[in-house]
Amino acid sequence: MKTSNFISSIAFAIVLLLTTNAGAQEFSKLDKSPLDATIYRTSRNAPAIAKVIYSRPQLKGRALSTLAPNGKVWRTGANEAANITLYNDVKIGGKAVSAGEYSLFTIPGEKEWTIILSKDINVWGAYSYKEANDVIRVSAPVTTANESLEAFSIAFTNDALHLGWGTTRVAVPFAK
Repeated sequence: MKTSNFISSIAFAIVLLLTTNAGAQEFSKLDKSPLDATIYRTSRNAPAIAKVIYSRPQLKGRALSTLAPNGKVWRTGANEAANITLYNDVKIGGKAVSAGEYSLFTIPGEKEWTIILSKDINVWGAYSYKEANDVIRVSAPVTTANESLEAFSIAFTNDALHLGWGTTRVAVPFAK
């Protein structure tokens, strides 16, 4: 009986040692441009109409024009291109868009930004962007805010999708 308990104890100790090492995980450090999401609803308890998932790069003393150059297609954030899911048919910039999942690209400019929804989804950056896969392109005016945003931000109001970074603000009309 004593030998049986002794062997069981040794076996348990070996299993415990092996599982401790096997269960250890390597987690990555916090991303420099963490993911965020914003959801458009008409009220707190209403179903979602749209959701944008995007990464939030930071200025860190750099000029916005170096991170999102004027006249060039931008992924609208960092890392993967921003993803927009429309749960209903909507109008963006006055143009009808069917419910579905799209990538959100932009072309920054001094006076206006071009907002692009593309059929290409789950793409890294804007490197493989193809204009032929655009669902819509709309223009939205640029305004300047008094408050500067260090991290790129996207938000919804009842009538617009807002993009902001530094003192640059862009509001795209958005209607259910």
